[in-house]
Amino acid sequence: MTQPSTMSFSPEQITALFIEAARSGDTDLLQQFIDAGMPTNCTDSRGYTPLIVATYNEQSETARLLLDNGADPNAVDEKGATALSGVAFKGFIDIALLLLEKGALIDKPNYSGRTPLMFAIMFGREQMARTLLAHGANPDLRDAEGLSARELAARQGLKLFDESTSS
Repeated sequence: MTQPSTMSFSPEQITALFIEAARSGDTDLLQQFIDAGMPTNCTDSRGYTPLIVATYNEQSETARLLLDNGADPNAVDEKGATALSGVAFKGFIDIALLLLEKGALIDKPNYSGRTPLMFAIMFGREQMARTLLAHGANPDLRDAEGLSARELAARQGLKLFDESTSS
């Protein structure tokens, strides 16, 4: 009689599988991990959480599942970037709105002082920038180089601000 083989995974391998399920939008597998007690705020070697990976890969349903199961919308990767920073750069407005609804801090800067609004502007995501501004993003915060989102928009030629409202 042959014994069934027993597979053993390291904690790092289990985390990698969980984060890959978030990347690919496999909500059934994610739910199984969550039901088995997997922490939704675990991180990989670059500090990426399942939520950061899911949102960056435009997995809305996955992001909602993670948020509904305790994922921190303000968790940061090794550069200090949040999920909102990533979707601002990518231009995923629906996911940005979900993150804001679930408590993401709109002006949380990364370790270089760049806010989600700055990322939206730097990458020409005008509709994202308008959405963030409509939800209260501060255009006058400054990054480590001393630049504000308002100044970045002027450099990019984006007409996001009425000239009479400049600081």
